[in-house]
Amino acid sequence: MSSASNLEELYLWRNNLSGNIPDSISNVSKLRILLLEENSFYGLIPNTLGNLRFLENLGLRSNDLTTKISTHGWSFLCSLANCRYLRILNLSFNPLNGILPTSISNLSTSLQKLKVVDCKIRGSIPMEIGSLSNAIFLDLSSNKLSGPIPTTIGRLQNLQLLNLSGNKLQGSIPHDLCGLKGLYKLSLGANELDGPLPTCLCYLTSLRHLYLFSNKLHSQIPLTFWSLKDILEVDLSSNNLSGSLPLDIGNLKVLITLDLSRNLLSSDIPSTIGSLYDLQVLNLSRNRLQSAIPKSLGYLMSLKSLDLSNNNLSGVIPKSLEKLYDLNYFNVSSNRLEGEIPSGGPFLNFTAKSFMKNYALCGSPRLQVSPCKNKIHPKFKKTALHALRYVLPTFASIIIVVAVIIVYKKGQRGNTNLAMVEDLIPLKKRRRISYNQLLQGTGGFSGNNLLGSGSLWLLYTKDTFRWNRKCQ
Repeated sequence: MSSASNLEELYLWRNNLSGNIPDSISNVSKLRILLLEENSFYGLIPNTLGNLRFLENLGLRSNDLTTKISTHGWSFLCSLANCRYLRILNLSFNPLNGILPTSISNLSTSLQKLKVVDCKIRGSIPMEIGSLSNAIFLDLSSNKLSGPIPTTIGRLQNLQLLNLSGNKLQGSIPHDLCGLKGLYKLSLGANELDGPLPTCLCYLTSLRHLYLFSNKLHSQIPLTFWSLKDILEVDLSSNNLSGSLPLDIGNLKVLITLDLSRNLLSSDIPSTIGSLYDLQVLNLSRNRLQSAIPKSLGYLMSLKSLDLSNNNLSGVIPKSLEKLYDLNYFNVSSNRLEGEIPSGGPFLNFTAKSFMKNYALCGSPRLQVSPCKNKIHPKFKKTALHALRYVLPTFASIIIVVAVIIVYKKGQRGNTNLAMVEDLIPLKKRRRISYNQLLQGTGGFSGNNLLGSGSLWLLYTKDTFRWNRKCQ
């Protein structure tokens, strides 16, 4: 290495190099960048790396490097305290084991990125981590870290990414994190955190990605949370969050992913969710949501995945969802939905799995549901009712007129029969009456004695004469 004493950058990543990292590498005293990533180096990380005083970027990711088993310490960290220009340190995917030492505080205040992912480290995160005042990127995910999240992380005012997911961290989410105004991504998923969601999360106005899945968080989602109008991804799945989804959910205008599955959320799905026009993934499965699926979901033209399974949803599947041509995953199984399954748009590609355990749904046999009963098309039904409003009165009028005619005819027939009955009286028994007698009997054909009249007769009261003659 002596012949390379003026070397400043050494890139040896993604080769098949193996063996120990030689101590002699420290002879390259002007080295600024040393990348040995994705090789097969094993053994201890040499303490002599601290002699590289101009080192800015040290990448040892994806090797088989370890630390001293006897002390469980990371002595090389102490040596790196001499590297005052160190900005990036990546130790990820090495079986380092041991405990993250308090000597982490000795690292240069110039350190911006610290990545120690999947290194099998255990114990608690030391409070001294708060001394990395210029840290922008801190990733300690997929380890065996336990205990609480140290409140001193709140001192890292320049932090943009904090990833502590995949550990065994306990306790509540410290309010101190709400002071990290530049935080872009916060991932605390897959831990054992409990307590409520901090109401102060709304202060993280730069936050774009929030992952708190698979913890034991219990509370309602604070109303203040829905004021994070610039957030892109939210995953609060697999917790014990309760309460209802407010209308304010519509404030998250640029949201791309929303996963609230496996919680205890109740009430209905607010219609304002239809204003999240950029939403691509919506998962509200395994909650206690009720009422109908809002038709406004049909406005989410960017939606690719929709999971509403295992709730208490009722009513029909809105036909407005047929317009979601990018939808390639759909699941409403295990609800109380009813009516006909839409058949257009993306529904042509969905299988029976999407609809099972909704016993009142009907549709195509390939979906393993009952066939729908024949029924009048809603549009035809509406037209028919509209027509009946005009036909019925006319029809009723015709019936009344016909009834009146029938009654009148029957009356006419009755009068004719009466005349016929009288005509059957033998001529011999008929009494002839002179005109003078008629004149006298009717009081001179006075109208006062007239009871009624017909086309061929007049009826008077005096002696009940019936005069059959044709009116002139």
